[in-house]
Amino acid sequence: MNQRLALGIDVGTSGVRIAALSQDLNVVVVTKAAMDLSSGPRHDPAVWSRALTEALSSMLQTIDPGKIDAICVDGTSGTVLALDQDDQPLGTALMYNDAVDDPAIPAAIAQVAPRQSAAHGPSSALSRSIALQTRPGVVRITHQADWIAERLAGKALPSDESNALKTGYDPIARAWPDWMAATGIEMKLLPDVVATGTKTGVTSGALGLPSGIPIVAGVSDGCASFLATGASKPGDAVTALGTTLTLKLLSERPIFAPEFGIYSHRIGNQWLAGGASNSGGGALAAHFTPDEISSLSDLIDPDVPSGFDYYPLPGPGERFPVNDPDLEPRVDPRPELPQAFLHGLLEGIAKIEQLGFERLAELGGPKLTSIRTVGGGAGNRIWTRMRTRLLNAPEAAVASGEAAAGSARIAWTFLKGQT
Repeated sequence: MNQRLALGIDVGTSGVRIAALSQDLNVVVVTKAAMDLSSGPRHDPAVWSRALTEALSSMLQTIDPGKIDAICVDGTSGTVLALDQDDQPLGTALMYNDAVDDPAIPAAIAQVAPRQSAAHGPSSALSRSIALQTRPGVVRITHQADWIAERLAGKALPSDESNALKTGYDPIARAWPDWMAATGIEMKLLPDVVATGTKTGVTSGALGLPSGIPIVAGVSDGCASFLATGASKPGDAVTALGTTLTLKLLSERPIFAPEFGIYSHRIGNQWLAGGASNSGGGALAAHFTPDEISSLSDLIDPDVPSGFDYYPLPGPGERFPVNDPDLEPRVDPRPELPQAFLHGLLEGIAKIEQLGFERLAELGGPKLTSIRTVGGGAGNRIWTRMRTRLLNAPEAAVASGEAAAGSARIAWTFLKGQT
């Protein structure tokens, strides 16, 4: 294998995946290692480290390590951990979905944080950081992706503007804001922050890697998944049709509307804006099995409206594009033919997607120019035709569904900027 390579390392909720990407942005190989929960809980950094070592060992047995030109890491958004003076974790991390028990912490943030900040609430990374700083011996607080990158460098590294967002970082001013000190956080514990795509250090020779490989500041896992698809221009969007419906749109300007669960990650000089609806696959699963959805979809004409006005939800409550915690699912009247009912449900979710992109446009987002789809619903071609008709935007091919490939793309952006 003579081609030069960039590595992307994705630390997810259940394992570590590594993608080697060639200069033409093709995935050459992917290796992975599940987190061994028999050796510790999911929020134990030692468990992450063991999975990293295993996945990296597999990668270095597959490719020539001397061909690696840069490495970039992504991690779960808002996962933070406390480190001691020897850069060792103090206990377990607080994960992306952990909420702090002390109500005084989010209350203090709410008193001073701007409305548009992503640091609000008991589940924000800032709330978790304030809780972590009380651990005896804490010298630094860092994000999951930062700590994994530090394992490669053998020393402390800066964070990036994406992972720091929910810790209170201001991506517009490109700085930790002054109001944060009033929340009770010890600012000296927080990392320096650099733009995504910036070289933060080099490999030390640990974990079987050659020394001196540039390490590049990355993004959160959700942003890496977006970039992996090949979306790269303002107006490019990615819809994740999983249990829930998640929309992300690349924009030239930030969009912040916390009342709709919308905020923006900064990726260089572009912004990734989005929101998540409670609708999606979970709403379909309340009525049909996956096999039923597959077989009944073949009986639907996606170019003909269903005639129903459904708002499918798995239960009461919606957050985006409608913010109503009491909104009831609207799935009546139910027709006799099951394919007609499924038609209405699929169309109803597609209309929620349409309204979501209209909401982003109302708030200053660009016109939708292409749509890429990931998740379990991406394979339903009838649904895809229905959605593209409503969205009036072409369906684009997904380059990769691996978040690690998105991080590797960031590494290549850095490398091409050096030439």
